[in-house]
Amino acid sequence: MHFKELVYHRESTRKYADKPVEKEKIEQIMEACRVAPSACNSQPWRFVIATDPEIKDKLARASHGPLMTFNKFASQAPVIAAIVAEKPNWLSRIGGNVKDKDFYLMDIGIVAEHFCLQAAELGLGSCMIGWFDEPRARKILNVPENKRVLLLITLGYPAKDKRRKKIRKSNEDLYAFNSYT
Repeated sequence: MHFKELVYHRESTRKYADKPVEKEKIEQIMEACRVAPSACNSQPWRFVIATDPEIKDKLARASHGPLMTFNKFASQAPVIAAIVAEKPNWLSRIGGNVKDKDFYLMDIGIVAEHFCLQAAELGLGSCMIGWFDEPRARKILNVPENKRVLLLITLGYPAKDKRRKKIRKSNEDLYAFNSYT
């Protein structure tokens, strides 16, 4: 699949088929993540891949509750990946402090999109989830308290649903040449 086809094909999947994801495909996704760029090559991430049904179900429940049901679809996903922020290398930390920018957050966004694009190329669906109970997720996955679980990504084969129309900004609202206005 060419890149343009891939980015148009990829969407947030919220309905999954009852079919396990092959370990080889997860490993291919992780290889795409391994080569993702990062500020000063700091690679400030570690993935925890929840495939065990009990762990996955606990993690899914950490993403929704009685009043917040919008992430309930996570319970259907055969896999949930958690991205844990690791300490960036010294050069990235210094640069971030000098420029008042959290480069590691940008880096995690980049690696998350590598995950989702590789999944799409392999015929898998994914959805990034930022709204979840982080302390609960950290406990479920045995992540040390001094680390942060910043993002969950559901993964699985999409149920046979009609593709949604992408609603995006117009080019005029998206970019300008040479000046913001």
